[in-house]
Amino acid sequence: MKKLLLLTFSLFSLSLFAQKTTEIVKSEKLNGSRQITISLPPNYEKESERKFPLMIVLDGEYLFDAFAGALSYANYWDDLPPVIIVAINQNANGERFADSQFDKESGLPEEGGSRFYEFIGSELIPSLEKKYRIAPFRIIAGHDTTAGFLNFYLYKDQPIFNAYISLSPEFAPEMETRIADRLAVAKQPLFYYQATADGDLKRMQKKIQELDQNIKNKLNPNVNYRFDEFKNATHYSLVLQAVPNALYQIFTAYQPISSSEFQDKIAKLPSGYVDYLANKYTIIEKSLGIKMPIRVNDFKAIEAAILKNKAYAEFEKLADLAKKSYPKAMLADYELGMMYEHTGDFKKAFKSYQNAYTKNEIGDLTKDMMLEKADEMKTK
Repeated sequence: MKKLLLLTFSLFSLSLFAQKTTEIVKSEKLNGSRQITISLPPNYEKESERKFPLMIVLDGEYLFDAFAGALSYANYWDDLPPVIIVAINQNANGERFADSQFDKESGLPEEGGSRFYEFIGSELIPSLEKKYRIAPFRIIAGHDTTAGFLNFYLYKDQPIFNAYISLSPEFAPEMETRIADRLAVAKQPLFYYQATADGDLKRMQKKIQELDQNIKNKLNPNVNYRFDEFKNATHYSLVLQAVPNALYQIFTAYQPISSSEFQDKIAKLPSGYVDYLANKYTIIEKSLGIKMPIRVNDFKAIEAAILKNKAYAEFEKLADLAKKSYPKAMLADYELGMMYEHTGDFKKAFKSYQNAYTKNEIGDLTKDMMLEKADEMKTK
């Protein structure tokens, strides 16, 4: 019996962690190899057509768990999207310092820093994109030395990363000015997050705060910027506070409709509730590279707004959206039934609910519910 339980547990553990692997990557740029840790979303195999954002995590040997844990928790509530995490381990033989090397005069990558810069951009990312289904949205994250290094990718006119998470960065010369200048002229949407703490290393704090002020003096509508300065935190403990803040900043658009969004934005609209929903998912696709069906709960939120404001004609547009997202489900026919029911056309409402009964159940919509709705229309 004990052997059976052990086998069962082992199989469970294997299925739970099978998406996380460690690989050795050979690199011509580095004239050597690197260990990387790859974490694929739990639904990677099941959703065979879906592409996922890519996150490159520097200092992977200790930052990987911080990001993977925050994403796993938020994925459970569908607050943050599933992401492919690739962490580069840099702790062996002082690699993180060699990888971040820069010229003290020019403030630009040199020697090991130049090689590592090219390794990520011209070797690692292209090979990952050939092997995995990666959406056109890339994030890079690092801590102190590597947080400073990741900013070099902003010096390009067309940066290869869309989002930057800089945790207590140690800057190269002039970086606190150059980053702000680059963000000020950015023509593509960018997300930039940086954090420090009152217990952080003092030699870093001054330049971090200078960069914050420089960015705020040159605000660019294409840049989504956030700066956190944590109280009662250290150079190391700030990471656990900053990681979820950074992720929620970057993926705010992804989140399902909340009660506050419903009350403050949607319910107050005079019309255009369905357009609001369609635009929300267009923004998710365009800004984050994530193409996904509209959540059923978001359909229900718009349904509530339509009912609240008696905008019953919008049910037809909502049904069209439902048919595109869930063509085999009963949702579209149900929405049409709601339109006919609330406009007094009970005969058509009966027919719509009857049609819904023949389709697949979805969310809280069941065949029994459709039968009850159809029977109800008979008595009106």
